[in-house]
Amino acid sequence: MLKLRIITALCLVPLVLAAIFLLPLPFFALFATGVFLLAGREWGRFIDTQKANVVMVSLALVLIGLMAMVPIEQIWAAGLHGGIALVLYGGAAWWLVSLALVLAYPRSAAFWRDHLWLKALFALFSLIPFFWALLVLRSYQYEQNPYFGAWLLLFVMSLVWAADTGAYFVGKAFGRHKLCPRVSPGKTIEGMLGGVAAASVLALVVTRAMALPLAESLVLLLASVVAVFASVLGDLVESMFKREAGMKDSGQILPGHGGIMDRIDSLTAALPVFIVIVHLLGRG
Repeated sequence: MLKLRIITALCLVPLVLAAIFLLPLPFFALFATGVFLLAGREWGRFIDTQKANVVMVSLALVLIGLMAMVPIEQIWAAGLHGGIALVLYGGAAWWLVSLALVLAYPRSAAFWRDHLWLKALFALFSLIPFFWALLVLRSYQYEQNPYFGAWLLLFVMSLVWAADTGAYFVGKAFGRHKLCPRVSPGKTIEGMLGGVAAASVLALVVTRAMALPLAESLVLLLASVVAVFASVLGDLVESMFKREAGMKDSGQILPGHGGIMDRIDSLTAALPVFIVIVHLLGRG
C-alpha cells in the first residue's frame, strides 16, 4: 500500500504543479472545476449513495450561477469584494460551525443525520468557498505577474503538506493523547502540534526569504498558523461524515490514497480561512 501511495503521489504532484504554473487562469479554472465536480460527487456519497450525481449536479448549478456573477477573467480585477468576499467569509464561518459539530460528535449528528438538505448545505459551504479560494489565490496580482498567485497558492498548499508530514512523524514518535477519538482515533494532540510547528517553520523561512516588512510578515505567519489549524478541522470534518456514512475512503479514484476528498479535505478549510485572515488583518 505504501508503494502504491508513493507511485500515485509521484504522478499526482507534477500534474498539480503543471496545472498551477502552466495553465492560463481560464484553463486553471476548468481544472479546478473538474476537481470540484469529482469532490462534489464524493460528498454526495456521504449524503446518500443513491443521490451522489444529483448532489454533484446541484453543486455545479450553484457554481455556474456564481461564476456568471463574476466572470473568470475579472477575478484578479475584482479582488476580495462583493460576491467573492461573501462566499469566502461564509465559508470561514462554516468552519466555526463545523468545529462545534466535531467537538460535540456523536451527539451533534442527531441534528443533521436524517436531513439530506442540511448535509447538502454542508457540502455547499465546504466546496464552493474552496473553489473560489483556489481562483482568488491563483489570480492574485495576476496583471503584474501571472506567476505570483501560483507561488502564493503553492505556499498555502505546502503549509498543509508540511503540517500533514510533521503530524505523521511526530504523532508516530510521541503521540499519546488523542485529539478527537470519536471522530478520528488515529490523530493525536502531539501530532497536531508537530504539524503546526513544521508548517510554522516553513512559513517563517518563506517570509524571511521574501524579506517582507515586519507587519506583512506577522500577518502572513498568523494566517499560516490559523490556516493549518483549519486544515486539521477540515480533515476531521470529512472523517466525521465518512464515519456517519460507514465509509473508509471517499472514493477509489486515487490508488492508495482513496478519493479526491481524501486529498483535499484539509485544503477545503485552509485555503478560504487563509484568505479571510489575510484580508481581515492586512486588508489585502
